[in-house]
Amino acid sequence: MDAVSSKRILIVEDENDVVDLLTLNLRKAGGFLISKAGDGATGLTKARAEKPDFIILDLMLPKIPGLEVCKILKSEAATRHIPILMLTARAEEIDRVVGLECGADDYVTKPFSPREIVLRIKAILRRGATEEADDRLSAGPITIDPARHEVLVNGKRVELTSLEFKLLRTLMQRRGRVQERDRLLNEVWGYESVIDTRTVDTHVRRLREKLGRAGEVVETVRGFGYRVREK
Repeated sequence: MDAVSSKRILIVEDENDVVDLLTLNLRKAGGFLISKAGDGATGLTKARAEKPDFIILDLMLPKIPGLEVCKILKSEAATRHIPILMLTARAEEIDRVVGLECGADDYVTKPFSPREIVLRIKAILRRGATEEADDRLSAGPITIDPARHEVLVNGKRVELTSLEFKLLRTLMQRRGRVQERDRLLNEVWGYESVIDTRTVDTHVRRLREKLGRAGEVVETVRGFGYRVREK
């Protein structure tokens, strides 16, 4: 069965023409059930109640800004693992970085290609399906359980954003092998052009902070990238 079969998509967007364009193209693609919200407060309520498989979230929203909605959803256990694609007219690098650091899985600026949006959604959902099928991974005091989307350090759960989880999982799958920043951008974020390699460094730093002393297993290889120690 395809990873996008019968997936519910919540569109949180206050511009009706954008909502209509997204709805039309998602329905053409097939396999999606569409839910809509015209402001941040309604979007937050619907996300909590409906537990959609994917959220398209505008950055500039009435009542509650998109970034705040993203932060709240990624901080709550029931909604933390729902993929979020940020949608905005603002294209500044700092906005992209802040959006992704809040836990968003991807970031697209307006005007956008509806076909590209559909492809990105499918790619993110497929990556999620692949993660669920993986076995547990361990490195030093760190253990990852992909099926539960859980990270433990010395048996204690550590809360990570979906991107931090994917980054750690990718490094641990290739334990002992150096992963270049460009490769991590492509395989963790999925799109070479979305952000630059400095964001990889930012996420590694935040990941290490959350792992505490266990974060030492993630080594920097100067001039190349990162790796998880073999021992």
